Amino acid sequence: MPAEPIRPRRTLLPLEAHAADNLQFIRETMERAASFTAVPGWGGVVMGITALGAGVIAVGQTSREAWLITWLAEAIVAFAIAACAMVWKARAARVPLLTAAGRKFALSFAPPLLVGVLLTVVLYQAGLTATIPGMWLMLYGTAVVAGGSFSIQVVPLMGLCFMVLGAAALFTPESWNNWFMVSGFGGLHIVFGVVIARRYGG
Repeated sequence: MPAEPIRPRRTLLPLEAHAADNLQFIRETMERAASFTAVPGWGGVVMGITALGAGVIAVGQTSREAWLITWLAEAIVAFAIAACAMVWKARAARVPLLTAAGRKFALSFAPPLLVGVLLTVVLYQAGLTATIPGMWLMLYGTAVVAGGSFSIQVVPLMGLCFMVLGAAALFTPESWNNWFMVSGFGGLHIVFGVVIARRYGG
């Protein structure tokens, strides 16, 4: 009778290690599937209110440069508000801010904004400041749509509204630019901010 081949003895993992590996896999899978929910609702409302104030200040400026500086200052203020509001919302919900979905949101949101910064410099140097508001609205909307693909469903819709406003601003008289800026960065932020806050917790 032929001898059976000697098979290598399998090393069994301890039950605890096997369970930990399974839990780690489940956790990573859920994180990848989760949406970025730290988009600030009430923070968006505050951003909209400051934009309304910026619009009131900007309309009284006597030069394009002063008008542009007013809205650039508002952009810095709005960015600070959004960052603080996202941190607050994530802490209130006791969830990490930089989940896989959060990182994807940030990496999708940032490039259109960086393009907007560069185009602002180029258009200003070329004396084409009248086209800057439309460009801002469209690229901000693009950023929101791109980032919103990893977030709650209402976020991409908000981005599309910004893009529509930006496109309209490019084909209307320059005197309308301030109202488009107020309608977008003020009105849309307030309306969608309230929706996000009520439906998705703050």
